[in-house]
Amino acid sequence: MSLFGRRKGKKTEMNVPTCACGYASTEGKAEATDTGAACCPEAEGKICCVKVLGAGCESCQALFENTKEAVRKLNLSVDVEYVTDMQEVMKYGVMSLPALVVNEKVVAMGKVYKAADVEKILHKLEV
Repeated sequence: MSLFGRRKGKKTEMNVPTCACGYASTEGKAEATDTGAACCPEAEGKICCVKVLGAGCESCQALFENTKEAVRKLNLSVDVEYVTDMQEVMKYGVMSLPALVVNEKVVAMGKVYKAADVEKILHKLEV
């Protein structure tokens, strides 16, 4: 037995937050679609939820504003959520902030992306 009562080699299941649209399996964990994204089945091939994970600092706020601008420029009908609750942030397994989450999948972390860079990331995921 190792530290904290975990067995070596045993994988622990991580709770993935539910999608912004409220979709979740009966166990309260988001289901993975064929694309690998843990989001709702309707999101396949399109973006249904965008989140910025941060601590409320200036850098995190900047990524949030740049992400909102990118979503607006791409004419996506998606609200950008700003998550500052560290318990929620930890559920994503993010090790550096700020982080960008699209369809409940972490797509970028540890850097303040400009609006144009966020547009490129979102455009790749939407196609």
